Amino acid sequence: METVNEHKLPEGLSILFADDEESLQELMRLELPRMGHRVTVCADGMTAVNVLAEQSFDCLLVDLDMPGISGIDVIEQAREICPDIDVVILTGKSSLESAIAAVRFGVFEYLTKPSKLSDLKTLLTKIATKRQLEKKYHALKRQLSRVEGDPELIGNEPRMLQVKQLVKRVAPTNSTVLVRGETGTGKELVARAIHQQSLRAEMPFVVVNCGALPENLIESELFGHRKGAFTGADENHRGLFEVAGGGSLLLDEIGELPRAMQAQLLRVLESGEIRRVGDNQVFQVDVRIICATHRDLVAMAEAGDFREDLMFRINTFEIPLPALREHVEDIPHIAEHLYMRLSQDATPPARIFSDETLELLQAHHWPGNVRELVNAVEYAMILCDQLPIQPEHMPKRFLEPGHNRHPYPSAGKTLKQLEMEAIHAALVRHDKNKPAVAEELGISLKTLYNKLNNHAGEDRKAS
Repeated sequence: METVNEHKLPEGLSILFADDEESLQELMRLELPRMGHRVTVCADGMTAVNVLAEQSFDCLLVDLDMPGISGIDVIEQAREICPDIDVVILTGKSSLESAIAAVRFGVFEYLTKPSKLSDLKTLLTKIATKRQLEKKYHALKRQLSRVEGDPELIGNEPRMLQVKQLVKRVAPTNSTVLVRGETGTGKELVARAIHQQSLRAEMPFVVVNCGALPENLIESELFGHRKGAFTGADENHRGLFEVAGGGSLLLDEIGELPRAMQAQLLRVLESGEIRRVGDNQVFQVDVRIICATHRDLVAMAEAGDFREDLMFRINTFEIPLPALREHVEDIPHIAEHLYMRLSQDATPPARIFSDETLELLQAHHWPGNVRELVNAVEYAMILCDQLPIQPEHMPKRFLEPGHNRHPYPSAGKTLKQLEMEAIHAALVRHDKNKPAVAEELGISLKTLYNKLNNHAGEDRKAS
C-alpha cells in the first residue's frame, strides 16, 4: 500500500485489524492512528475472535486467507459477538467467496490487495460518517421518546388490563388492527404500543389523520406521485405507505376517509401493491396497517357512508378502548404519569396531588378523556409553585358550583332538569361558546337556542 499524508478525522473509529502479513500489520499500526483511528492488530483469526470477545469495536478489517480459522469464520463469529460492527474484507483477489461473504454477512465493503491508503481512508470515512449519523438518529429517537412519552398503557382496571392483553397478543403478528374509542382516549398511544411490541419496532411508525387530509390530495399523500402528475407536482413525491415501508402505518380517523379512497385502500390492503399518481407501474409495499376511529363503522356501513367490505377487512382484530370515566380508579396513576412526563423529572416526588385533588379528578365526567386530563394537569403545573397540587390549581370549570362532575345524574330529577344540567355544564366547559356546546351535545345550534329560550321563559313564569 502507498503511504500518504492523512488528516485526523473528527471522530475516529475503534478498529480491529486481522491479517497474517507482518508488513501490513506494521503499516496499519502506523497509518490508522495517523488517520485518527484506534487500532488493535491481530496476526491470525483465532486471536481476533478472542479479542472481539473482550473488547468492542466499530470496524473489523479482516483478511480472508489466514492460518487457523479463516476470515469468513472470524466474520461469522464477530456478527454473533458484536452484531452492529462494520466489516471490511481485505482479499488478495476479488473472488466468488468474498462476494458471497459480503452478501451473507452484510459486509460494508471489500478491498482488493494491494490497495491505496487513500482508498482505505475514504472507506473508513464513510463508515465513521454512517455510524455518527446512526448515533444522532438514536439520540433524536430517545429525545422524541422523552417528549412524547413511551407508549406505556397506564391502568390496572379490568378494561385497561384487557386492552394491554389484546395489544400483547396482536403485536407480534402482521394482522390489521382496529382501535376503537372516543376522542381523546389514547388510540394513537395504543397503536404505538402495538408497533413497539412488534417485530417492526426498529422500523418507521407513521401516523396520518384521514380527516385532516384535503380530499384532492389524499391519494398523493398516501401513495405518492410522479413529477408532472398534476398542477403543482414539481418533483417526485413518496407517499406515506412508502415512508412507512417495513414499519407500521396508523390510519387515524379512518371513518372520515372519502368513499372513493376507501375503494383504493381496500385494493392496497388486499394486494399489498400501490401505484403513485401519474405512474402506470405498481410495486409491493410491506406495511403493517393499524386503523383508529371514534365512529361506529357498522352504523356508517348500514347508512352507506362506509364500505362494508373495507370495514370487515380492517377489523381483523379489534381493540375497544374504554372512556376515562369507565375506569376512574386509574385516574390517579394516569395523572401522576402525565405529571412526570410533562415535568421531565427523573425522580418522582413523594406526593404530586393532594387527596382532595384526586377526589376532584375522579369525580369529573371527563368528556375529553385522557386528552382533557393532560390539559388539566399541565394547567395545574403552571399555577402550582409547590407540590402537592391542590384543587385551587385546577381549571376553573372543576370548581364551579353545581358543576356536573359525575357520569350519571342523581335520581329523582325530571328529564328536562337533567337536560338543562347537561346544557349548563357544557356551557361552563366551553366558556359559553354555544356552537361548541351544540357540537358536543350532538344538537343543532338552533335547537340549543330553543331549549335555552324555553328554559328562560319557564324561569320567568315561576318567578
